[in-house]
Amino acid sequence: MQIVILCGGLATRLGDLTKTVPKSMIPIEGKPFLEYQVENLKNHSIKDIVLCVGYLSEKIEDYFGNGSKFGVNIQYSHDGDKPLGPIGAVKNAESLLEDEFFIMYGDSYLTVDFQKAYSFFNQNNKLGLMVVYKNNDKYDKSNLKIKNNLAVSYGEKDADYIDYGTSMLSKKALNLIPENTFYTTGDFFILLIQKQELLTFETKKRFYHIGTLQALEEFREFIIRQDL
Repeated sequence: MQIVILCGGLATRLGDLTKTVPKSMIPIEGKPFLEYQVENLKNHSIKDIVLCVGYLSEKIEDYFGNGSKFGVNIQYSHDGDKPLGPIGAVKNAESLLEDEFFIMYGDSYLTVDFQKAYSFFNQNNKLGLMVVYKNNDKYDKSNLKIKNNLAVSYGEKDADYIDYGTSMLSKKALNLIPENTFYTTGDFFILLIQKQELLTFETKKRFYHIGTLQALEEFREFIIRQDL
């Protein structure tokens, strides 16, 4: 299995913490957040990783290199001078991608069973699958409605599910995206929903992220508990 991690954001909500390092390289209990992500993916037998990088990308490349010292294979796709947005960045990495691949936000730590999500995706003939969690606005703003394992709306009011932080795509889905164009995840998922091409896979375990100072502290506490 292959995964694309979106590491190119500016992380403005984290203030001074990201003035000199990208968000994925924020140190937490002695190592950067991205290292926790890589270790977790490796534990789920995902060792082929593409990092979409932008802001301060040299910090990531200097630390991780080709991934061999972490037991994985890492390739890099650079946004360049023009902001591409998360899905524009995935489109930019198209030449590195397999026929099917996961995408994951660079600030998410997930406990989903990737193997089961992968199997469910392959049992259905759709362009995309989003892992979802019945959040009810608890850990972040819910943004998704589902019906019969299909997403039916994204970003509308009264949603009870949330985008868990990872999705799976057929490479064919990228044919919908123009090259060298800024493209958000929201616009992309809405497009797939309109075409009835976005499956959902529900997980019952909560997610962690470091998109805000409060969320970062929650993740730090989670890591400390794991080490006890």
